[in-house]
Amino acid sequence: MSASSNANPAPPQRTRRPLAGILCLLTGFIFLVLSDASAKWLIVKYPITEVVGVRAGFVVLVVVILTALRGRLRFLKPVDVKGQLQRGVFAAFSGYLFITGLAYVALVDAAAAAYMGPIIMTALAPKMLGEHVGIHRWLAVVAGFAGMLIMLRPTPTGISWAMLLPASAAVFGALRDLKTRSLSATDDSASILMISNLMLFAVGIFAMPWFSWLPIAPMDFGLLIISGILIGFAHFLHIEAFRLEEASALAPFRYTGIIWSAFFGFLIWGHVPDRWIVVGALVVIGSGLYIVWRERQRMRASKTSD
Repeated sequence: MSASSNANPAPPQRTRRPLAGILCLLTGFIFLVLSDASAKWLIVKYPITEVVGVRAGFVVLVVVILTALRGRLRFLKPVDVKGQLQRGVFAAFSGYLFITGLAYVALVDAAAAAYMGPIIMTALAPKMLGEHVGIHRWLAVVAGFAGMLIMLRPTPTGISWAMLLPASAAVFGALRDLKTRSLSATDDSASILMISNLMLFAVGIFAMPWFSWLPIAPMDFGLLIISGILIGFAHFLHIEAFRLEEASALAPFRYTGIIWSAFFGFLIWGHVPDRWIVVGALVVIGSGLYIVWRERQRMRASKTSD
């Protein structure tokens, strides 16, 4: 066996593919909202640390099995250990804060508060990642945020302390996603996903003395498995999205998750989106379409200059 076979795997190539990155992000948000809806259903019966912890455990299991079937177990070894641990901490805070918020507010309300994340990402991307954010992308992100505010309809009496939970989750979610972008240059997507979910699982285990886990009914256990698979694929797609495109360019498309939150909130709990939700969603979609057009214009101009 050659000496090179014992070396760390070569870092994944970072090739910008904007449309592929956007598609990964959009699909991931559908899976993510479905998983969050499952969690909201389950936390009525079980401790939050149990739901999040067990779900994360299934994600780890799925990642290891799929990676083994592909003969890529060596890629699970973290390269940037410090960066992986940092992302895991951000993911743990984001995940537990958001699911805790779901115990107190509607799915669409929690999603609306959490969507401050793209604004935070855009503000931090130039400093943390050295990415250039032009005026057009700033305007598109602000437009998406305005659409979210239309759907949220904030008033002095309309936002309670409970909304601070998903809003705080947005801060840690933005830090997690920015760290994902830098980690994707050195670590495999499966490794990033596995380490972060191991930390979520560990938090659930360590919290057992304060939040005793309960026996899980068979139907609920099946729902937890599905939830874990969904969130596993969602985060994998998100990691791939940040590997394929800049964080600030993807930011406006994160708002589409609120559309799915409104849809599944109606489907499961009968929450009917009003005209404010519809108008806000149109603004979000418009900002997303505009950023796609700007990306194509920029790429076309770059090829012409070459």
